[in-house]
Amino acid sequence: MPKQKILDRQLPSLPSEVRFCKRCVVSNQRPRIHFDEEGVCGACRYAEIKENRIPWPEREKELRDLCDRYRRTDGRFDVIVPASGGKDSSRVAWELKSLYGMHPLTITWAPFEYTPEGYENFRNFIKVGGFNNLMAWQNGRFHRKLARVAFEALGDAWQPFTYGQVCYAFHIARAFDVKLVFFGENGEAEYSGDPRVYNLRGMPFEIWAEQYFKGATVDDLVQYGLEETDYLTRRDFDESDLTFYRPPDPEDMKKRGIEFHWFSYYKKWIPQENYYHASEHTGFQANPHGRSEGTYSKYASLDDQMDGFHFYLAFIKFGIGRCTSDAAHEVRDGHITREEAAALVRRFDGEFPRRWHREFLGYLSITEEHFWEVVDRYRRPHIWKRENGAWVLRKSICDEYPALDVPPGYLTSMTPPPPTA
Repeated sequence: MPKQKILDRQLPSLPSEVRFCKRCVVSNQRPRIHFDEEGVCGACRYAEIKENRIPWPEREKELRDLCDRYRRTDGRFDVIVPASGGKDSSRVAWELKSLYGMHPLTITWAPFEYTPEGYENFRNFIKVGGFNNLMAWQNGRFHRKLARVAFEALGDAWQPFTYGQVCYAFHIARAFDVKLVFFGENGEAEYSGDPRVYNLRGMPFEIWAEQYFKGATVDDLVQYGLEETDYLTRRDFDESDLTFYRPPDPEDMKKRGIEFHWFSYYKKWIPQENYYHASEHTGFQANPHGRSEGTYSKYASLDDQMDGFHFYLAFIKFGIGRCTSDAAHEVRDGHITREEAAALVRRFDGEFPRRWHREFLGYLSITEEHFWEVVDRYRRPHIWKRENGAWVLRKSICDEYPALDVPPGYLTSMTPPPPTA
């Protein structure tokens, strides 16, 4: 076990008093979130703006003008779309190609380990949707060790995926001389993060580390692994292995005129509608096992066996998990009430992702005992307490609805699951 050093630079800035948005079910523990004087989170305020103040026909005209400016007439690629075959990227790629006449090159930063349904959706995206695609497979041995370092140092083994998911697209844009890179939604606006970027067309390169990387770049993670662990050594990688984990040079991107755009800036973003769109146009299929662990939905983040642990560790670190994120968005979309969202949170938030637990331990080459040692390191004392031998949230959105007629879910049963067979 490495030293008790934590690289996640979001954690020290968490408010010591847990409060919940007055409109949805998210708390002030989400990194970079902002509550106004009425106790309403930024995403709920942005939802009002989306509904009442953004002139969507004008935004759509901006998109058409942008595409007209960069569309190539010789058939070469003119836009890069990071795409997993999931509902969101499928919509972005399909509309850019079919509605706006662009020639997208879709690119995929490979999951750690595909789920069967994730790989099927990826193949359907290419075959049914009709897209060109470049898949980036990482140095597998190094990637596994980097994921273990991230699990220990950041409380999120998923972080190496995030590096490549964001960075790879711009390296490919540079290689193919493509000026546009289109991601899906602005997560800071849609899920309540930094209000400075709510109305931007894309994320400024200069603040990627702060916004996407928990304040730690891949080089920080590698340095941690070399200095603080006994399993990552210089023999495990060379400089070329780090290429696609590293962000592009901001000045070089500006010099080349390569632009970052969010599709959600131009088109109103509703996850449920993206699901219906992808089902119709690219053969996307929902989770065949029903809802995903930790939530009630069945059509998001289906690709990777590691996904559930990303959301579970967020629940450990911040007291808000996958169900909170889904339910809060559906409150803002007008699909459910706050009380209904609280009932869903009570039932599903923090559910342990058992399905791929054995595979997760094997991928990181760790024991179950080590897994729980790391997990417990990331429980903040202002969020968690021990009660009758179990970890319990000190405060939950469900406390505001004591009469909820819902069986208790996972909020008060945070003991480890039985050992994996």
